[in-house]
Amino acid sequence: MTFLDQPGQIINWFVCSLCTPRVLRLWSGRRSRTRRNLLLGIACVIYLGFLVSQVGHILPQHRGGHQKVSSRSLQDAGQTPFMGIPLDGTLSPPDLQGPQMGGNGTSEPPNVVYITLRSKRSKPTNIRGSVKPKLRKKHAFPLPYGQRFPVGVTGQEEALSQKQGRTSYSMGLMRAAVVPETPRHQLKKHWDGERKVVGRGHWRHVGVSGAVNVQPKARESNIRIYSERSPSWLSKDDILSMRLLADSRIGSIREAPSQHGVLLVFERNPSARGAACSQGYCGLIKRPLDMSEVFAFHLDRILGLKKTLPSVSRKSEFIQDGLPCPVILWDSSLAPTNNRTHSSVRLNWGAYQQLLKQKCWQNGKVPKAEWGCTEIHHHEWSKMALFDFLLQVYNRLDRNCCGFKPRKEDSCVQKGLKLKCEDQDSVDLTHIIQRRHDPRHLVFIDNKGFFDRSEDNLDFKILQGIKEFPESAISVLKSQRLREKLLQSLFLDKVYWESQGGRRGIEKLIDVVERRAKILLTYINAHGAKVLPMNE
Repeated sequence: MTFLDQPGQIINWFVCSLCTPRVLRLWSGRRSRTRRNLLLGIACVIYLGFLVSQVGHILPQHRGGHQKVSSRSLQDAGQTPFMGIPLDGTLSPPDLQGPQMGGNGTSEPPNVVYITLRSKRSKPTNIRGSVKPKLRKKHAFPLPYGQRFPVGVTGQEEALSQKQGRTSYSMGLMRAAVVPETPRHQLKKHWDGERKVVGRGHWRHVGVSGAVNVQPKARESNIRIYSERSPSWLSKDDILSMRLLADSRIGSIREAPSQHGVLLVFERNPSARGAACSQGYCGLIKRPLDMSEVFAFHLDRILGLKKTLPSVSRKSEFIQDGLPCPVILWDSSLAPTNNRTHSSVRLNWGAYQQLLKQKCWQNGKVPKAEWGCTEIHHHEWSKMALFDFLLQVYNRLDRNCCGFKPRKEDSCVQKGLKLKCEDQDSVDLTHIIQRRHDPRHLVFIDNKGFFDRSEDNLDFKILQGIKEFPESAISVLKSQRLREKLLQSLFLDKVYWESQGGRRGIEKLIDVVERRAKILLTYINAHGAKVLPMNE
């Protein structure tokens, strides 16, 4: 359409061409300002009238060329799918070529476009600094007691096993539960060799091809060691004994000689010679109520006393309906004991107090015959008193419960020994045991402790006559690291940890021992007792 085809534009051009010179002439002439304003207003009104007439002339033509859009059609158009338009400004222009034609030849109004705003995906800010990295869970699969890797394991075979996604142990031709016939001092070498084979860090599975039997999955050990090294206060022999007691299969059951309990004989190689218990393959199992034996073992090692036998917690199907029970390593080197006092040395309370005054064998001094000394070193009694006080073990030094108020459940009340406290000097000491080849040192057995005894009912008779205490144990009590070490050590025994309710239950027991440790330190300061190194 040309310029002349538009009448509205012709009128506008005509009015402007005629009126503009006229208005300029009137505006520049010498006329009054009122008359000038009046003329200007009349011109504006005339031009506004032309504009209104132009709009009224165009709108009817526009309506006539298209079909009227009713409210019904708007509702139909509202049901059309939304068109998502990005936020980057790339919006395509609408189709201006002409109206769309319907199926019956009539023109249809253009589709209504609805703009929906899609939120941009926000980019995280400084992921390394603001997001805590996810820690990978480390799985440890320690070997059962006494098992070894074959010599022919190579790095290529291990890589092939990892590539195929197999996790397996190489057991050789032995069964998983059979303990080899090697002596205990050689088992330690084999165990160290296994740790070198699997590498540093955690245990790894090694797949081996050949004529050896391969198990798809080995039984996980109940002794958990996830770090490269075990706690420093536990020796390699301790770890070996704990694994033996916790993981080895039971071959037979016997009655324990000279002690109340059941003796477990663990399986070993049938070609092994000699008695199993003499080679260290037996364990003494006790009642579930004696579970404090396990706590006593770890406390003894942490304090540096090293007087108790290795002890773990184990579940047995044939005892107490599968409840966990303490299992203590059977030591055949212990000296024979008396059936009544279960001691290798016959002592009563009066003779014991005389021994403490004479300080037998201290500083290498040979005691005189009239002193009545035994072969036990003087420092051993100090270690026993400290250990028994923290756990409130009264059956060694206070068999008749004369130093505290016992409960009905205590053995002294059940046996009627509480009524025999008038003549305490004649009361025998019990469970005073040595080794045959080492009579200078004591071995602590039957270490059942009591954690439910209040601080105002502690048995201080255990400390009577003790003037020196071991420096190694006192330094641990003062260092405020007793809790940390006990948690680390007791965590190794999986069955015991779970039987006590996990960390919450373990910490309740540690709270009791820590309070008693503070009372013991106060007692040492109040009585002027000496703290001496006792590493003879």
